[in-house]
Formats: sequence, C-alpha cells, structure tokens
Amino acid sequence: VEDGKDSSVLVQQLIEQIRYVNKAKMVDHMGSVEEGAYEVYNCVEKIIKQDILGCEMTEVEDKDGDNKEESSLPEEEVFGDVLWDTHDEQEQMEAFQQASNSTCELGFEKYFERLNDLVAAPAPIPPLLVSGGPGSGKSLLLSKWIQLQQKHSPNTLILYHFVGRPMSTSSESALIIKRLTLKLMQHSWLVSPLTLDPAKLLEEFPRWLEKLSARHQGSIIIIIDSIDQIQQAEKHMKWLIDPLPVNVRMIVSVNVETCPQAWRLWPTLHLDPLNSKDVKSLISAECNSAKVKLTKEQEKKLEKHCRSATTCNALYVTLLGKIVACAGGTGNIDETLQQCFQCQDTVSLYRLVLRSVQESLRNDKEKDLLKEMLCVIGVSHNGVSESELMELYPELSSAMLALLVHSLHKMCLLTYGCGLLKFQHLQAWEMVKLEYMEGENAISTYRQKLVDYFTTQLSQDRVTWRSADELPWLFQQQGDKQKLHKCLLNLFVSQNLYKRGHFAELLSYWQLVGKDKSSMAAEYFDSLKEYEKSCEGEESMICLADLYETLGRFLKDLGLLSQAVAPLQRSLEIRETALDPDHPRVAQSLHQLAGVYVQWKKFGNAEQLYKQALEISENAYGAEHPRVARELDALATLYQKQNKYEQAEQLRKKSFKIRQKAARRKGSLCGFALLRQRALQLEELTLGKDTPDNARTLNELGVLYYLQNNLETAELFLKRSLEMRERVLGPEHPDCAQSLNNLAALYNEEQLHDKAEELYERALDIRRRALAPDHPSLAYTVKHLAVLYKKMGKLDKAVPLYELAVEIRQKSFGPKHPSVATALVNLAVLYCQMKKQIEALPLYERALKIYEDSFGHMHPRVGETLKNLAVLSYEGGDFEKAAELYKRAMEIKEAETLVIGGKATSRHSSSGDTFSLKSALSPNVFLEHGQR
Repeated sequence: VEDGKDSSVLVQQLIEQIRYVNKAKMVDHMGSVEEGAYEVYNCVEKIIKQDILGCEMTEVEDKDGDNKEESSLPEEEVFGDVLWDTHDEQEQMEAFQQASNSTCELGFEKYFERLNDLVAAPAPIPPLLVSGGPGSGKSLLLSKWIQLQQKHSPNTLILYHFVGRPMSTSSESALIIKRLTLKLMQHSWLVSPLTLDPAKLLEEFPRWLEKLSARHQGSIIIIIDSIDQIQQAEKHMKWLIDPLPVNVRMIVSVNVETCPQAWRLWPTLHLDPLNSKDVKSLISAECNSAKVKLTKEQEKKLEKHCRSATTCNALYVTLLGKIVACAGGTGNIDETLQQCFQCQDTVSLYRLVLRSVQESLRNDKEKDLLKEMLCVIGVSHNGVSESELMELYPELSSAMLALLVHSLHKMCLLTYGCGLLKFQHLQAWEMVKLEYMEGENAISTYRQKLVDYFTTQLSQDRVTWRSADELPWLFQQQGDKQKLHKCLLNLFVSQNLYKRGHFAELLSYWQLVGKDKSSMAAEYFDSLKEYEKSCEGEESMICLADLYETLGRFLKDLGLLSQAVAPLQRSLEIRETALDPDHPRVAQSLHQLAGVYVQWKKFGNAEQLYKQALEISENAYGAEHPRVARELDALATLYQKQNKYEQAEQLRKKSFKIRQKAARRKGSLCGFALLRQRALQLEELTLGKDTPDNARTLNELGVLYYLQNNLETAELFLKRSLEMRERVLGPEHPDCAQSLNNLAALYNEEQLHDKAEELYERALDIRRRALAPDHPSLAYTVKHLAVLYKKMGKLDKAVPLYELAVEIRQKSFGPKHPSVATALVNLAVLYCQMKKQIEALPLYERALKIYEDSFGHMHPRVGETLKNLAVLSYEGGDFEKAAELYKRAMEIKEAETLVIGGKATSRHSSSGDTFSLKSALSPNVFLEHGQR
C-alpha cells in the first residue's frame, strides 16, 4: 500500500484471509513499490535459505580472525566423504508437502489403526504393502499418517521417500538407498566411509540398517511411496525380502497392476474405493473454497456418477470437484456436469480440463504455446523451469506464462518441484501424450528441442545442474551414443553429477557408450591433461584442482585405486602451489589421498597423510571444529583396522565431543531463537547502534556481498564495519586488522593495488604489535602483503616478509616441517627473480632435505625441487650437476607415471611459487575454505 493511501476493502479482506492460512508469510509494508518489492525479495530469500534449505545465515570466526562462512561447508564435510544433494532432499520435502496437501481425511481413520498395529506388532515382521489403483490416495494416506506419528511418537525416527515419475531422478534406486543411509547416519551421529558404487551400495544397505538401527533408542519406520515406480524395483529392492532389524518397520505403497509378484505375499492394506460420504466431502470442500453452492439434485447426480471403480478414487473425485467449482463461477454447472459424466476415468477427465483451459485462450497462437509447454515438460528428465520455457519460446510472455501455470496448477495438471514445472500425476502426462504426441517421432522432436537448448547453454567453464541433469539423459533417451560420449567428456558435466551424488547415473551413461571402468578412467585423465594446457591464472588452477579431485574420488569409488592416485596427487600439488600448503583445501586433498591408501591397505602412508590433514585443519579452524572431527574419525577408523583399539577409542571420544558441541551450537536451523537474533541484529544495524557484534555482522555482510561479486555493496559494509570497530574498540584493536585485511583483499580484486598495499600495511602493523610472533593471523597478513609487493614489482619490500613467513612457520611447526620447506622455496623463487641465485641456492637445498626427510626420496615435491636446483646449476654454468639433478627429477616423474599407468605431465610445481607458475598467489581470500 503506498504511503498516504487507504487500503481497499478487497486488500483488507485478503489480509484477513492470509492471517489464518497455515504457514503463510505476510510482509507488512508502507512505502514505495520498489521498496516493497525489495522487502518481499529479502523475505523470500530468508525463507528459502532458513526454513526450506536449512542454511544458517550467521558466520563463525575462526582463530585466524578472518571470517569463515559455516554454511558454506559442503555436506560431505558433515558426513565424512559422503556426497549429499540438497536439491534431491528439497525435492523430497516438497513431495511430502504436496502429498499431504488435502484437508479431507477420506475416512482414513480405519487405515491409521492398521498402520499403528504394524508399528506395535512384535518382530520380525515383513514390510506392509499399501496397495490401490492410480490416484486412490496412497500418498495422501502415508503423508497424513507420518504427520500423526511425528506428533504423537517423537522418539520414532521416520524416514520417507516419495517416488515421482518413472525415469526421473527420484526413481533412481541407488540415490534412494544412499539418501536413506545418510539420514540414518545423520540421526545416529555415525560418520563412516560409505561406498557410492551403486551395486555395493544396494548390497550393503541391509548391513547399514542393522548397524545404525542398533544405535537408535526408539523405533525406525521407513516408508517408500510408489516403490513399484523405481527402476528395476524387484532387483534393486530385493533386501526387502530379508528379515528386518527388530526395531525397524517398513511400509511401501504400490499400484495394484504393477506390484511385483513376490511382494503380493506380504501383509497388505488395500485402499477401498471412496464411499458416497467421502465423495460428497471431497466435492463439497472444493465447492466451498470457491463459494459455490450445489443443488440437491446436482449432488445426487455426482454421487451416483462416482460409484464405478474408476470414478470413485480420490484423484478423480478431487479433479471433478475442482471442475465443478470452476464452472460455478460462470454459472453453467449443469452443462459442465454433463460433460464430466461422459468421462469414465481420470485420464479422460484430465482431457476435459485441458479443453477448458484451451477454450479460455484467445487465439491459436496461445493454444500452440500451451501445447509446446506441456510437451517439453513431459519429455524432460525432471521438469522445466519458467525461465527455461521463456527462453525456449521467446513469444511466451511472462503474463501469458503466469496465466497458464496458474490454470494448470489449480486443476492438478502441473506442480512445482524445486523450481521446476512437472506433471502433478502420471495420468496428466498420459493425457498429454494421447492428446498431443501420437508416435515416437513427436516425442523425439520435443526432446531434440531441449537438446538444442541445453547444448547452447553448455560451456566448458560453466555448467549448471540443469544442463548436467538433462543433457546426458536426453542423449541416452535418443540413443545417441556419440553425443552422449562427447557430453560425458565435458569435465564439468561429470563433476556436477558426481559431486551431487549421482554416481549410478553417471556410471550408467558410460556403460551405454560401451566403455568399461578402466577405459573411462583413461579418457577422463586424458581430457583433464588436455584441459590443463589451457589453464592460466590462479582461479583456473583452483578449478582444475577441483576437477582432478573429483576424478580421483570417482575412480576410488569405482575401486580403481591405482588410477585414483594420479588425479588426487595432482590436485594436491596444484592446491599447494596456487593456494598455500597450509590451506584447508590442501587438507582436503591429503584426506582423499589417504582414503585411497587405506583401501590399498598402505596404512603407514595413510596415517601420515591424515595427520598432516589434521594439523592443517586444527591450525585453520581451531581444535573444536567439525572438520577436525572428520580427521579424528578417519584416523580412528584407520587405527581400528590396525587393531589399535585404544588409540581409536580416544580419537572417537574426542571427535564425539566436538560434534556434540557443534550440534548444540548449531541448534535448530529454522528455530525461533535464530530468527529473533537475526531480526534484532538487523534492527540494531538499521538504528545505527555501535557494538562489536554489529561491527562483526557488518563485516560478515561485506564478505557475503563480496562472494556474490557485488563489490560496490561489499565495500560499503566493510567500510562501515571498520569505522564502527575503530569507534568502539579503538584503531589498534586486532578486529580492525580483520576489517583492513578484507578491504585490502577487495581493493586487490579491483586492481587498486596502492589502496590494498596501504591497508595491508596497517593491518600488519596492528597484528605485529597485538599478536604473538607465530600467530596464524599475523602469518595471513604477512603472506598476502608479500604476494602483493611481488605482484607490484616491489621485490625489495617483499623479501623481508617472505623471510618473516619462514620464521613464523618455523616457530609454528618446527624447522623440519614441509610447510617450512615451501616457505623456503617461495623465498628462493623471489631471489631468482631478483637475479640473486647465490642466495637462492642454499634455500632450495635446505627445502630439498626437508622434503626428502618428510616424504622420502621419490616424492613429487622432491622431484620439483630437484628440477629447480637443476635450473640454478645450469644458469651457474655447472652443466654436469644440472644434468644429474634433472635426471633424478625425471626418475621420480617416471616412477610416478608407473604407479598411475599414464603420463601425467605437469607444468606447475608442487613446492611453492616455482619458476613455471604463471600467476602469483592471490591475496583476496576472505574465506579460506570457500574460494570463489
């Protein structure tokens, strides 16, 4: 409502209605339309992140004093090495909400009692089969019963999965089992390695269920709705036939026609057709919501019509009620009833709905757009978004699209799932196929339209989850193996699928193109080496490291251990060079490499790598961070495999305490306390109250805008944070150094090097006086200012800072630690750039000795350092020594390629800022584990 104007009567009525709608959010705003839109946007964003996705909007400071965004931790960090897809989880939450949407109980009380009896029955007991025809209300029954159980039996753990359309992601058996296992692990606080190999995952699930159910104090109920829609359900769900653990109950729903024969022997709860009372209740509910009143005669006709097997199921009656309610608005109910009575099943009733929507359109062009829209949604893998539809059909205006979507959604034809439009029921899709898509050619034509669209969207350096979800699947459906093969070799497509846990899907594509695991691994590795040739600069190298790690993890999960080492090792080398040897992502690489050695039963190598990862994580995050707990768990598992039970138990107890504290600190993600705290902070920020907490929040907001690449807004918040900290804490406080650091990083991003230099120097001055000589925050500023000097060509000013970096690392880790060696190499490289080879030589030699003592004489870091020494000897005229050093370096490289079964050429050093590194380290790192 604009300022100074009274609300209309209609608006007031709408507001009154909204106040009593369950879960409705109302934004009360007085002001301009633009401000109102911005306020609504913020409200919606907050709901999505907190209430739906469960993300915290607060950040945590680590001991470095520079912000670390807790919510940016990928879920794989919370659940060990397991890959978690937030999109799939959100899809299930929405499916559950949609299933429980009806306000009518449809006489479900008698079914609730039967389901309750199942839970109370003594074990062992086979799964309960809930059967009925399509649209009989199985999903509604199960969702309503889940809500009752959650309310009355809080100690019961209920895990559910609602299978959508056949061939969609929600019907993929390995993804379903993985999700259920992760949910169990989440509730039992167990973090253990979990295979992603689809065959092993399905084979091992009964053992996981036994193990995890034993840790749960109450009952566990697992519900899978429409289990018969799962791809090869009987084969992949054969564990259902085995006896379940004593505290586990299993409920599955199936269509009568498609239920596997072996399952028909299970106890069955069959949904009866709706009786006349339920029919009347459903139709009355729809008519009442539209304020439509039926005559007695009309009610009798409807009741009489809904008596056959196909006309008395829940979906048919609901749809009938909606059609009648819509007709009531135009006053031609009797005519509409006559048309409805000609429809003897749900598909034909849906056809009537479609005809009514067509008749509401103004011309043939709009009718064609409706047809195109429904057909592309139907042939897609998981649905199509509104923005995609408007790009596919430029003539489709947003107003037209909104009108169509509203009409089709209201009549149960379409629904939303994770922002995608899809068919609400299978019968709706069947009707569209009958109406618009006779023959395989029509389906192929619409698939090709989507293929063309997503192909144009695809670029090698940016792949969305949508193109990764749709394009390979569409090629698979078309049987185009050549294009599918090319698509899979787009490294970003495969990375996107794998990192979201779609392992089985990715593997099935490779099987279709006729490649076994080994040849697939070789092709990926060749593609990566080819891609590496085009990588320039730090950002592309970090991206390359992520690709190498993804490939290594994928190969490890496939059991190709010898081939997994090369990409994981290369990822480690790149991260140590492009980031820093003490960077948390280096710990991630060490952790993954150690995992390969564990499976290889090379426990000594694994232990050394895990300990390095633990040390880096403790220094980066503090001793009580979940990532530290992850490394402790990994070491504990390793010790247990070696029968070192006492050491394993100590580490597990330590890890458990960390996770306990983290859980208490995190609390309820969408709880009232969190919302109240954030509202209070925003209020105080608006009022301009000066407090250290508000200054910290301003700094966090600056960081968030920086990560969104909104540098102008980020600068405003970071400046406000610095000014407030200087007023409240004084200009020499360490918190001011944090703000200075972040502002300097932002200016460096904008190539404003002089401004960045001044702020880094101020931050360094504060931290030198306020902090201990070996404090990590001091090291942070020293490193980034040194790199900035180097970038600006001020090499004389960079030298003392590189020397100080060596001193800090020696005090932090001891003189023989690999991190000290890397700092020595960085200083040596600087001297070489200054043509001071004599000063550089002893630094390289000392670094070489540390690397050899730490990693052995055949480690890649040793080889890279030998190569640098060979260059120095050559430039100094000692050709014989240069040849000897280079020969040793090549022997190490050859030994490495023998292990991995291929030649892994490397143009970058793994030992610091070597000669071949083309871009200097970037100082613009706010969130060390969340690089952009």
